[in-house]
Amino acid sequence: GATGGSAFFRGIAGERFCVRNSGALAVVEGVGDHGCEYMTGGRVVVIGRTGRNFGAGMSGGIAYVWDPDGDFGQRANMEMISFEALEEEEDLDLVRGLLERHVEYTESSVASRLLAGWPAAAKEFVKVMPNEYRRVLNERRAAEETAAQASAVARG
Repeated sequence: GATGGSAFFRGIAGERFCVRNSGALAVVEGVGDHGCEYMTGGRVVVIGRTGRNFGAGMSGGIAYVWDPDGDFGQRANMEMISFEALEEEEDLDLVRGLLERHVEYTESSVASRLLAGWPAAAKEFVKVMPNEYRRVLNERRAAEETAAQASAVARG
């Protein structure tokens, strides 16, 4: 389980890619079975096929999976995760930036094609969010908004 750093893999990784990842950023062009298993942190971008059981036990971090055929859900373990569209500006910037670095370091033709078709290509990505992680982020966001409102009232 990597705790930090960045990794860019041209080609397809084997089974259990980014198992127990707790802080690394990674881009890969496909993964075998059990990708992002027990992941607790970090960000992973997959720009190719995934094997079965993706995201099993995933409690933190976020994965962004390119799913042009719309069938990724058949290979994901939906017990602890759910999908969102890649729409938030922060996510769009992160994925695009990681794809740009992937091209820089690996000369990836897959990432180059995605970038050439950006932002339309972003609509083909699925954001994989652990349910518990989403709950914590939502609670934190609500607490920050409440604190900001209280501060504004106090300032009068």
